[in-house]
Amino acid sequence: MNFLNELFSNQVLVATLVAWLVAQLVKPIRDIIKERKFKFKRFTSPGGFPSSHSAAVSALATSIGLNFGFNSALFAIAIIFAGVVISDAQGIRRASGKQAEVLNRIIEDFYAHRGLKIERLKELLGHTPFEVFMGILFGIAVAVALNTI
Repeated sequence: MNFLNELFSNQVLVATLVAWLVAQLVKPIRDIIKERKFKFKRFTSPGGFPSSHSAAVSALATSIGLNFGFNSALFAIAIIFAGVVISDAQGIRRASGKQAEVLNRIIEDFYAHRGLKIERLKELLGHTPFEVFMGILFGIAVAVALNTI
């Protein structure tokens, strides 16, 4: 039981997980408001508004900075890690999603004439700069809020 107490009293871990969870919960709620239907898959799938990857790593870095100092080696590691994850979420994964979209159109066109069954590639993989920016703000806000409690 001591392990669980220690785990849940780790402010850095809790802030990171809460930021990720809040960002992921926003996605299906936004779909309910926009499309009037609940899509559970949106809770577990990558991509969309806001970026939960950006929220989590921003909360991680912010919480480490608040707990251990913004001049600590831990903060330096966390901010570099956050930069890599955010860059991947916006750049590489977004490009992969665009490629999947083009490939899906090519496949649909090709197989439409042959009557073969196709499996669509996942297109919503990455994030727009706005989705990433909002994820960063979510993460920082959650870390600051949880570290002031």
